[in-house]
Amino acid sequence: MSKKKTHKRFAPKLHIKKGDRVKVMAGAYRGAEGEVLEVFPQKQRAIVDGVNIVKKHQKPMGDNPGGIHEMPAPVHISNLMLIDPKTGEPTRIGRKEVDGKLVRYSKKSGEIIK
Repeated sequence: MSKKKTHKRFAPKLHIKKGDRVKVMAGAYRGAEGEVLEVFPQKQRAIVDGVNIVKKHQKPMGDNPGGIHEMPAPVHISNLMLIDPKTGEPTRIGRKEVDGKLVRYSKKSGEIIK
């Protein structure tokens, strides 16, 4: 099975952006909700606040005392669904042109997403 390759200069269009409120639909954190902190389009992954928490061992350096720190790890975007701002439920995303600009809208309520 071959992996789908994407050219480094052309990032794929994703349905999730930084700052979106999402719900985890699959995996160990299924049902958890959180805000997207960072998106990695090349790897098709996103870091969601409070989801997929891992422990990282850090060596003491300078003013950092070191120790074991908990931090969120990336989740594949196929496991995430945007939460509709109007209904508060997970929804699929569509794109349409409004005033010459392509905008995202909720398939469930039809409302435009910022």
